[in-house]
Formats: sequence, C-alpha cells, structure tokens
Amino acid sequence: MDNNINVNISQEELDKSKDIISKIFNYYKERIVGQVNLQNSLLLALMANGHILLESVPGLAKTTAAKVMTEAVNGKFSRIQCTPDLLPSDIIGTQIFNYSTNSFETKIGPIYANFVLLDEINRSSAKTQSATLEAMQERQITIDNKRYKLPEIFIVIATQNPIEQEGTYTLAEAQLDRFLMKEKIEYPKFDEEIEVLNRIENNAFIKGKPILSLEDLVYLQNITKKVYIDNSIKRYIAQIIEATRYPANYIPKNMADYIELGSSPRGTIAFMECSKALALINGRTFVTPDDVKALRYSILRHRISLNFSAMADNITVEQVIDSIIGAIPTP
Repeated sequence: MDNNINVNISQEELDKSKDIISKIFNYYKERIVGQVNLQNSLLLALMANGHILLESVPGLAKTTAAKVMTEAVNGKFSRIQCTPDLLPSDIIGTQIFNYSTNSFETKIGPIYANFVLLDEINRSSAKTQSATLEAMQERQITIDNKRYKLPEIFIVIATQNPIEQEGTYTLAEAQLDRFLMKEKIEYPKFDEEIEVLNRIENNAFIKGKPILSLEDLVYLQNITKKVYIDNSIKRYIAQIIEATRYPANYIPKNMADYIELGSSPRGTIAFMECSKALALINGRTFVTPDDVKALRYSILRHRISLNFSAMADNITVEQVIDSIIGAIPTP
C-alpha cells in the first residue's frame, strides 16, 4: 500500500461516526443476546445502504435484529411474509377502483419503507421474487406505468431457511447478485442461550426507543464513502473477482473445476463499499487488505456457483473462496 494515505475524513467526522456506531452497537446488545456476526452484517448493510440476505434455521432472532436496527435510527419497518400464493402486487402495490370517485387510485405496497424484511423469500414464486428486482436495483417501483421513488434509506433484509426446501423456489442468480451480502447465522453459544432464558424469565428485554435518526444514518453513509481505499487494494479486489471467473489461472485445477460461474462486477463494488464500512467500524479512515479478507464469505458465497461435482465431493463454497484468497498475493 502507498505510504501517503489521503485523509478525507476530519477527526471531528471520525469521532461523530464512532459515536453513532457505538450507540447502534450498544442499542443492539441491550436487546439481542449474542449474534455478533448478525449485528456486524446488518450494520455494514446500513452503512453501505445495501441489501442483505440472511440464511439460517428459524428462531435465531433475524426478524428481531432487523426491527432493532430500524428502531435505533427511527426508520419505517415493513415485514412481508413470503408464501407461494403471494403476488407481486402484494409487495409493490396496485391500482384500486374507488367507487365514490369512480376512478382508480394507486395503493403503494409494504415495500415502501426504510427497512423491508422479506421473510423466507425462497417461499415466494419466481414471479413474486422478480417484483423486488426493480426496487432493489433502481430504488423505485412502477405501478400502471408510473414510477414511484423509494426512500433515500432503503434496505431489503431477506431471510431463507436452508434446511426445509419443500415448497420453496430457488433464488435466481440475478436476484442473488442484487444482495450486497449473504450472511449465514449460527446457533447461539451455550452461555448466550442461558442468558436468553434469564432475560425472558425476568422480563428484561427492553422496549426500544429511537436513539438516532435517519439523518444520522445518512451522515454515517456519507462518511463511509469518504474512507480512503488505495489503488493497490482496488487491484487486490479486482484480482480476487477475476479469480472467481478464471479460476484455472489462479488455483489448482481440481478446485477450479468445481466453479461453474464466477462473480459479476457487483461483487467488486460490494467489496469496496463494505470494506470501507468495516474500516470505519474499526476506527480507521483507510481500508486494509484484512478488511477485504474478513468480508470474503459475505461478499462471494452467493456470487460463486458450484457444479454438481462439488456437491458430490462435499466441497463448500467457503472452501473454494479460501482457495482463491490464498492464491492472491496480499498487497
């Protein structure tokens, strides 16, 4: 990395950012036991104003965590339970005939919110899943050929259950790619589960009140964009992405043969935006290679498609990612 790091962030801006991040973390810890990985991933999504896909078995506080983050910044929260009979109009809205005025009126759906939770997204049909594509990418919806801009802060938090696959629909690659990150949520630790029981018994789960505003979150997002990333780090990211597309040029053939499809340029952008956010969370005004490495699974696990041979040989996408990261020289 270059020794002359451009400092685009003043000490005052850095201190205010640290204060906002600290308040969000403390707010989360008061209401959620453990799940630090979920906490960090949600905050990264907030700071980068990107969408996140959460994968876990039911009951691991995904919905609660999403609501807690929304409450912290006084945002509008909307929860959509995805089912096979859910229609696109149930998400984005539709035209309704008003008999009193003898005319059609537009009713905007629950997707018009700051934080939209699509619970069990893989239970909705492909047609319904596609209804969110325009919203996630263009941050707008179209009803009867009229476009409606979504709020400046608009984040989709989708969940899916990896175990129960009966009656589910696989997410299309185009849908997956629009998620900034994909995080796998693990079971709580033994001591954490005991703490959950204690809090429930003592009615100790605190009802949340906003401690920040959406303006504070916008401020944090703007500071995140100013975090310095050296050209050597950009080249490092680009090389990682290139290795997912042409793996035979970087990793052993037996591992490269498992990759069917590599990452799109959205993966490159996601690495940069999330590594900036992670650097700021860690109190730095510049990105390091370790920030990029720490995000490797979250950014790439849903952007690399493995073939049937990988499944047959019990090869996980995380193993392939580790092989790629290990093959790229660290700047």
